Amino acid sequence: MNYRHIYHAGNFADVLKHAVLVRLLTYLQRKDKAFRVVDTHAGAGLYDLSSDEAAKTGEWRQGIGRLLDADLPPAAADLMKPYLDVVRSMNPGSGITCYPGSPKLVRMLLRKQDRLSAIELHREDCLTLKSHFEGDYQTRVTELDGWLALGAHLPPKERRGVVLVDPPFEKEGEYDRLVDGLARAYSRWQSGIYCLWYPIKQGAPLAQFHKKLNALGIDRMLCAQLQICSMEETTGLCGSGLILVNPPYTLEEELKMLLPVLQNCLRQTGQASHDLFWIVEERQTRKK
Repeated sequence: MNYRHIYHAGNFADVLKHAVLVRLLTYLQRKDKAFRVVDTHAGAGLYDLSSDEAAKTGEWRQGIGRLLDADLPPAAADLMKPYLDVVRSMNPGSGITCYPGSPKLVRMLLRKQDRLSAIELHREDCLTLKSHFEGDYQTRVTELDGWLALGAHLPPKERRGVVLVDPPFEKEGEYDRLVDGLARAYSRWQSGIYCLWYPIKQGAPLAQFHKKLNALGIDRMLCAQLQICSMEETTGLCGSGLILVNPPYTLEEELKMLLPVLQNCLRQTGQASHDLFWIVEERQTRKK
């Protein structure tokens, strides 16, 4: 397993993923009852943007770097505030030198009754991750294949929470593994909120992927996609998407507001775009 997220930390895909993840946490915090976040591919947890690896690509400059400097519309700024406040709190001086991975971002927003399970297979990254949370009773870090965690770590005892699945997509068949992983996880915990990330690039089997997700028969499956350019303009990553199962009732309207703002802020060409649609709506809605 060779993927290292340090090369991509804070890029446009991280911005989309983390902005939506924070909206999910904010919704869960409306009730006092505890919840758990299960992060199946947690990474190293915290990324040094001044490192040689991050500097090699500089992807964060076109992602979080742009967003922090942007003059956002007031409504979008309010929705982004919890996320951006965390990033700013970690960079108190001028500029930005570090970026929180999803486990660090989640942990910064948890209340005292909430918990985090961070799963990471890469040995070095897992050791780094453990060092960030040493002595933290609210966080459990486990060295394990994240796909296995979709069975072994569900359902959580809190019976409320989010499962974030953000695989590296460095192997063939990852789209199918995402479908199979969701089916396995959902069979164990049907009331959980699931947030699944996937890349958009030339040759990606998106239509087949969405069709297979639809065939699972899981109610309430929302898809949000953001492209910073068209597939024809690059052979690399041109966009990313999120599959959201059991999304909060507030999320669709929030994404209708956020996606155009992110597109305008993060676009790299005039062919940038976004999309928001239901792969599967609630059965009662579909029957009307």
